[in-house]
Amino acid sequence: MNKGKVVISFSGGKDSILSLYRMIKNGYEVIELLVTFDNQNDSCFHKIPRDILEKVSKELEIPLTVIDCSGNKNYEEEFEKALKVSKDKGAEVCVFGDIDIEAHKKWCLDRCNAAELNGIFPLWQENRESLTNEFIDYGFKAVIKKVNLNALGIEFLGEELTKEVVNEIKKLGCDPSGENGEYHTLVFDGPIFKHGIKFDKVNKEIVGDFGYLTIKI
Repeated sequence: MNKGKVVISFSGGKDSILSLYRMIKNGYEVIELLVTFDNQNDSCFHKIPRDILEKVSKELEIPLTVIDCSGNKNYEEEFEKALKVSKDKGAEVCVFGDIDIEAHKKWCLDRCNAAELNGIFPLWQENRESLTNEFIDYGFKAVIKKVNLNALGIEFLGEELTKEVVNEIKKLGCDPSGENGEYHTLVFDGPIFKHGIKFDKVNKEIVGDFGYLTIKI
């Protein structure tokens, strides 16, 4: 039974994929993946190349919509514009993968209110480690794409997110889900992917306090 059309604020990481999967399992039709880019080639925050996110979109068979936040463009205004277009396409809800940071939730709901959409947070206030384990238990595969070097060493870049790796992250006193920005992931395979994505790990680079894994397909 189709419970309605939704869009999802999509990063390509584990929390947005788990939120997407739950919505699909609960009978919603996901009509768009909304991805913000701060330049022509890389997504905001996770720094995932555009061609890889386009490949993810094809694997999931859900269209990708780019929100351009480069230059002097106002992030809030651009996001609201995209939501209004989604509403015109029939969306009633925007889905977010935030877990328990109130400031993030408020920002998302403010954007939804401006576009006259409802905001849903499928993972809200659930146990962070349990969510990460749920993601892994479903059979999703993710690679660590970005780390905050104040929390984790650069050696974590390129590691597949397994329960063993999550335990190593916990031993360092970091949040197992990375909700505080300790790490970000790229999901490349799982039960809603058609074939999975093959990519090459090119190198690791440091920009300020962050380490990034450079990848290509």
